[in-house]
Amino acid sequence: FDSLFDAAKELAGTESDAKVPVELLRYLCDSYQQIVERHTGKPFPQKPADQLRGAIEAVFRSWNGPRAIAYREREHIAHDLGTAVNVQAMVFGNRDDNSGTGVGFTRDPATGAKGAYGDFLVNAQGEDVVAGIRNTEPISELKKKFPKVHAELSKIFSRLETHYADMCDTEFTIEQGKLWMLQTRVGKRTGAAALKMAVDMVRPSDLGITRAEAVSRITEDHLDSVLHPQFAGSGYSVWAKGLGASPGAAVGRAVFTAEEAVEMSKGGPVILVRKETTPDDIHGMDVAKGILTAVGGKSSHAAVVARGMGRPCIVGAGSISIDERGQKFTVKSRVVKQGDWISIDGTTGAVYAGQVPTIEPDPHSGHFGKFMQWADEFRGTFGVRANADIPRDAKAARLFGAEGIGLCRTEHMFFAADRIPHMQAMILAREEKDRRKALQKLLPMQRKDFAGLFEAMDGFPVVIRTLDPPLHEFLPKREELMVDIARFPHLGGGGKKELAEKYNMKAGDLKKGLPELLKRVEELHEFNPMLGHRGCRLGITYPEITEMQARAIFEAAVQVAKKGKKVIPEVMIPLVGSEGELENQKAIVTRVAKEVLDKEKMNDLHYLVGTMIEIPRAALLADQIAQQAEFFSFGTNDLTQTTMGLSRDDYTKFSGEYQNLKIFKADPFQSIDQEGVGKLIETAIKLGRGVRNDLDIGICGEHGGDPSSVEYCYRVGMNYVSCSPYRVPIARLAAAQAAIAGADKSESMRTA
Repeated sequence: FDSLFDAAKELAGTESDAKVPVELLRYLCDSYQQIVERHTGKPFPQKPADQLRGAIEAVFRSWNGPRAIAYREREHIAHDLGTAVNVQAMVFGNRDDNSGTGVGFTRDPATGAKGAYGDFLVNAQGEDVVAGIRNTEPISELKKKFPKVHAELSKIFSRLETHYADMCDTEFTIEQGKLWMLQTRVGKRTGAAALKMAVDMVRPSDLGITRAEAVSRITEDHLDSVLHPQFAGSGYSVWAKGLGASPGAAVGRAVFTAEEAVEMSKGGPVILVRKETTPDDIHGMDVAKGILTAVGGKSSHAAVVARGMGRPCIVGAGSISIDERGQKFTVKSRVVKQGDWISIDGTTGAVYAGQVPTIEPDPHSGHFGKFMQWADEFRGTFGVRANADIPRDAKAARLFGAEGIGLCRTEHMFFAADRIPHMQAMILAREEKDRRKALQKLLPMQRKDFAGLFEAMDGFPVVIRTLDPPLHEFLPKREELMVDIARFPHLGGGGKKELAEKYNMKAGDLKKGLPELLKRVEELHEFNPMLGHRGCRLGITYPEITEMQARAIFEAAVQVAKKGKKVIPEVMIPLVGSEGELENQKAIVTRVAKEVLDKEKMNDLHYLVGTMIEIPRAALLADQIAQQAEFFSFGTNDLTQTTMGLSRDDYTKFSGEYQNLKIFKADPFQSIDQEGVGKLIETAIKLGRGVRNDLDIGICGEHGGDPSSVEYCYRVGMNYVSCSPYRVPIARLAAAQAAIAGADKSESMRTA
């Protein structure tokens, strides 16, 4: 249809739909009917009742269309709600030049600034505005062309915002000078606009919403979008310019279809470049870091959807010529092909070639800081910690409001280039004395790491998990090693030198050393590493590992405490399934702690020893384990895997089918499976607190940054959640919203 209409306009020598002459319109009507019959197998219906029924049924069928399903998945809307059809009289904005159509917001949905905002077109229908197929005029121009309509619309905007106590999105038509309001709804907005409006509407105003209402209005996506980076510095050459429709900086490789966006996003960030977007592109928009369109206004599909998703977006960049089939676009004489890097600024509308450096925003300034202060007041004593393994991440976590570290994975510290040789030496050692020799070299490195974390978290707890993964993860891959052994006799001096560097050996030791290394790798091979020789099992087999880590923790704690900072170490023993395992490892930790603290005369330094609840047996025997544990931290990643018999990595291969068939209510690795895994969690909390009523309980899996999981943790009486540093504000908000919603469990549940 569109290509025929474009051809008709070209033939008529016009860019305006309204100026296509009558004879061409007659031709188009005939051609359109032929298209319909060719594709549907029957003529276009001529009876109005048949047309109406067909339109109604089409809306009902659209509920299960791919784009509708994708939208519901993204917005967490139930699939069994169904939709309705509203039938109303038609008004025509394309009757003449005294008619028009538009989309208007009662405030700027990009910035939150007060005042009418939107787009309109003269002699056009609503589809022309929202489809982004024509460049529109700002609503301020309405005052010049339709002054009476503008005055009436302004009064209606004020009335709507007062009634709904929120920013409203409207659609209107002007038919021969008369204003008709078609619909209104609470409008989509960017994260920055949402925060500004929430804060502004609490201040003395006609709207007067409460702080609780303001906090409840902000979503995960709103916060996520304001935490997006901005371009660093200035002076970059602007390559093309459009309308900034959704703020933030985005850098990625150019792609030209939604399908390519999904595929290429697996290998890195992408920018979706389209002439205009349609609802069919929603899956590509969802994975893109930013969106760029050649046509459209600030109320076009691309603009509205991008703002709702929190994606930087530029629309109406008329200077770029897009060849979607050829997978390229041009600006003047410069060609950008698929896969080339571009950078876009959704605030200013500027497009840059290549990768422009970015900087992170300040999460304490302006409306964000004020809003988060309110959120923290509502969540009360419910804590939000961060998963952080290095001081840099710990500092970022503090910046985003983390109240401690809920998980430090010590194994991540051993993979550094200067440490892996010592780690491998420890693993390859056959005798305890040789293992201790290698561990002695790792001790100062671990101590330095822990000291950095304690300093960053001055006054807040730091949960440090002892070594968890199987030892073979620190060694070369078996197959790669076999290949290198096979090619070793054929290598020259340079090749052998390179191989020696790869395996941290002397060139003269390779002939004997490589087969010995392969033998050790094969000895450590496990059929199911997830259920193998890892966690507390490593510490029980090789107690010197736990001893070294405990010594590093407490020596670092003493070192930082002597600087006048408050240090709260919490040592977490992983993969415990019985009281005996925890008792064994706790004895090593407390013995080493006493040695270090006695020596430094710092016996008043408070610390805890607890465990990670990540296998079903631990949850079912939590009352026994609580005899030894001073805190529980649910490792919900592994607890989900061991409870459901699902590998997180393998589940992704068939999760699409499960999602389509609605077998699970949500992805169990994204949101806690409350029906199954949740029963174990609740059982463990009840049993553990029955033995030790001051038991500190939290979670440290990736679920800690998922809003629905945070609400669940609040409701079942946990003390805190822990998540990645950049999810901390989202977890703080989710906890506040859980408190406001009156989650079932009171503060008394969190007795610690």
